[in-house]
Amino acid sequence: MGTSPDFSSASTHSHDRVYAADDTTPTVQATSKNGTSDSMTGNRGKDASKRAGDTRPATSSSAVTTGDHDEEEEQRPPLPPRPSLLQVDLPRAPSASTIRPALQAQPTTAISSVDIQTLSFPDGTRGTFSTPASRTVSEAVSISATSGGQSTPSRKGRNGSDFDDATSLMSYAPTLRANGDLASLLDEGLSSQSPAWKLLSTQAETVNPFEKVDYEDLSLVDFDHEFDEIEAVDQRRGNEEEVLLQWKSKLKHYLILSSAGKPIYSRHGDQNLINGYIGIIQTIISFFQGSKDPLMGFTAGKTRFVVSTDGPLYFVAISRIGESDAQLRSQLEALYMQILSTLTLPTLTHLFTNRPNTDLRRPLEGTETLLSSLADTFTKGSPSALLSALECLKIRKSQRHVINNTLLKARTEKLLYGLIVAGGRLVSVVRPKRHSLHPSDLQLIFNMLFEAGSVKAGGGENWIPVCLPGFNNRGYLYMYVSFLSAFDDGGDPDERPSTAHSTSREDEIAILLISADKESFFELKQMRDDLVKQLEKNGSMEIIKTAVRQGRPSATDIVPGTQLKHFLYKSRANVQFTMPSFSPHFSNLLARRRLMTLYHNLHASTHAKHSHLKVLHCVSRDSISLAWTTPVFEFYCVAGPNASRAGLAQGANKVIQWVKREEERVFIIGGAVF
Repeated sequence: MGTSPDFSSASTHSHDRVYAADDTTPTVQATSKNGTSDSMTGNRGKDASKRAGDTRPATSSSAVTTGDHDEEEEQRPPLPPRPSLLQVDLPRAPSASTIRPALQAQPTTAISSVDIQTLSFPDGTRGTFSTPASRTVSEAVSISATSGGQSTPSRKGRNGSDFDDATSLMSYAPTLRANGDLASLLDEGLSSQSPAWKLLSTQAETVNPFEKVDYEDLSLVDFDHEFDEIEAVDQRRGNEEEVLLQWKSKLKHYLILSSAGKPIYSRHGDQNLINGYIGIIQTIISFFQGSKDPLMGFTAGKTRFVVSTDGPLYFVAISRIGESDAQLRSQLEALYMQILSTLTLPTLTHLFTNRPNTDLRRPLEGTETLLSSLADTFTKGSPSALLSALECLKIRKSQRHVINNTLLKARTEKLLYGLIVAGGRLVSVVRPKRHSLHPSDLQLIFNMLFEAGSVKAGGGENWIPVCLPGFNNRGYLYMYVSFLSAFDDGGDPDERPSTAHSTSREDEIAILLISADKESFFELKQMRDDLVKQLEKNGSMEIIKTAVRQGRPSATDIVPGTQLKHFLYKSRANVQFTMPSFSPHFSNLLARRRLMTLYHNLHASTHAKHSHLKVLHCVSRDSISLAWTTPVFEFYCVAGPNASRAGLAQGANKVIQWVKREEERVFIIGGAVF
């Protein structure tokens, strides 16, 4: 496809013979990686127009070659003639000199009654679609005059639309124009869609993303069992082979070891199982470090290994779920921050300076739950970790202002930070004027409070020493934590209701008061009591509970009638993001992982080194998606496989407009400062 037939004059030369250039076998021209071909740039059309204006009979290919050896080459015999499509419908008088009609001079797909359309997508993949025949062998190729007065061959289908065999997605949606951005998705080029897209549009547009299982992609087929515990190897090692198979079946592993080869942590498998592999990894890393060329990562089959070195510790991520090196490295950095939050950097450095072969498992004993919950959050897919941003509870600006003022009035002199968190989303924060909490520190706090479950097991209130590496990795802060339930009807705050048995983080409200003074427990406890009483009195607590019970709105609640099923919007200036509910389309574990894998791919493409993408539109068998990045925001969205590009772009624009209208409700701008 994508080639134009070479033909002679259509006047009286009905018996002129046209010969193939070199190869007479019909071929199909594949589109290039960026979705364009010669037929789209017009080069081949110009050649065809020149050949159409040439009335001289064509000669064989050997007659037009140049060089010193041309005269020495033997001229090839002429090929058997075949009729041209230009004259196939014209009546022919029988002639004794004509054995067979003339051949076309170029390969052709006219022998088929079915048109094959190849769509090239931005990720380099291609999709091939067969459509009802818009022309047959008996249909002639028309010649349309251009504005310059030249004649160029064109083919018009029965539906009246002009198209080319080598047409691609890029032909109709020129999204890579420098100043076009998303508007280019809605320009007039969309009015002339290819037959492949028209065939898709005849199907139902209500198909949800990932509703159709792609059996060729089996990478996530066992993801439901990813978090099942692996059996321990018995003393006789009778089950070692079975346990090893279970370990290898996991799609993602995190390994932490010391530079001396001592195992520190593994998400899957016990020490007896992983010791051999730890030794191999330590040998490989040390070999590259000895040659002054640190190992960053490597690929084995479909598995990606990423290595990160932080002081005396080696961190290794092993993934088969399609994440980029930068994304995996940021996850390893978060695990390192989790270790620092327990030990602090000076303590870690002191341990390995005195004894390089220190076994770090003893100082970290009891914190394996925190490391595992953080690792599982990354494996399940965390929008907060992907975007390095926080999510806030959506309430009115005036209501948030009242809560901020209540926090400031109840503040004690020893308070450093005060936070109210509801359903895993930030409600309000009070901080010093020249200090702000880093998103990585808040991620560690949220993981400790809502994911690990160890803090909730302590009951309604806790006193926790913690190091926040983003704030200061050399010392501890002290955090008072009190939990409330969003479904409580009120009552005496002194009872401090516990949510230890709650099964969902969406039901929990936590009050966090952080101080640098380890003796400030009772002072912060009194502040908590005063704060809760005042919030109950002015009605703010009920507002928070109502917002938590309502949950996140769906995409159709935000933009009625939209084809979007889910989206992520990050405000770069505020380092915060918002998104709709995962329900109902992505409520189960596998659907959420597939959605997050799609977001990871979009994020990796737009944040790749030397990448200057502003708008990225991707089409696959089970979904279509869009990434849109500007200096102000990042936006990612997904829709069903049969949704239109115009509907996707219009839905994206409406979401952006909604965020601008609701910006002071969905984001915390400024916060309370003292």
